Amino acid sequence: MIVDTTKSTQTQYTISTKGLNLWYDKFQALKDITMNVRPRLITALIGPSGCGKTTLLRCFNRINERYGNVTTTGEITILGQNIYAPEVSLAQLRRTVGMVFQRPNPLPVSIRKNILFGIQTHSARRLKRNEADDMVEKALREVQLWDAVKDMTKRKATTLTLEQQQKLCIARLLPLKPQIILMDEPCSALDAEGIQRIEELLRTLRKKFTIVIVTHNMAQARRISDECMFMLHGEMIEHSETSALFISPKDHRTEQYIEGRYG
Repeated sequence: MIVDTTKSTQTQYTISTKGLNLWYDKFQALKDITMNVRPRLITALIGPSGCGKTTLLRCFNRINERYGNVTTTGEITILGQNIYAPEVSLAQLRRTVGMVFQRPNPLPVSIRKNILFGIQTHSARRLKRNEADDMVEKALREVQLWDAVKDMTKRKATTLTLEQQQKLCIARLLPLKPQIILMDEPCSALDAEGIQRIEELLRTLRKKFTIVIVTHNMAQARRISDECMFMLHGEMIEHSETSALFISPKDHRTEQYIEGRYG
């Protein structure tokens, strides 16, 4: 198990790393990362392509381990628990730390089955029909999708618009009751209106979840995040409140990046 709800409410930081290093074979992608993420905020990771943002994000639910020869040193704690401790279940970690990817990836089954897939996979107990119905409606309402799809939950999820698919992918996490949601460029496939609606949704979800988002869009980071981290060449260069980072960065490399002088 990874989560003790009572303990987590007393934990100052939702995610912490200390001296975190990561190599893909012989290439070092992360270098001595020490950082803290506070609960129920949106924290944005920004920096040029290849700087380590997505790699760092994937460390928090250990998905990097799926990508070939990966070596990690240092510490990562989630809700006060060392995620590499032998008693930590990967399945439970990934229930607690949900992930939304760059391109919407709904399963090629019905909207309803998408919502129920995770809970049915992780639980040996068979859901009663009314319990499943309530779960589907609650998840879809929480992502502001219920009104649009309530009469067609048996429809194949891949027929939805990209914006609706991304909302569905977020909704799919919710029956598992995560405390953290990781997002890797969740708006990159959407048009301007879709981006706006997903950003509105994130502001609502922030009230219940800790959200960490990777984005190349600095305007988006400035609009929606409470805190911002700037990375460069696998290093954490600066971390502060978003307004402070954009108005008065402390490091000249941060200033150069947000002014568009490289990256």
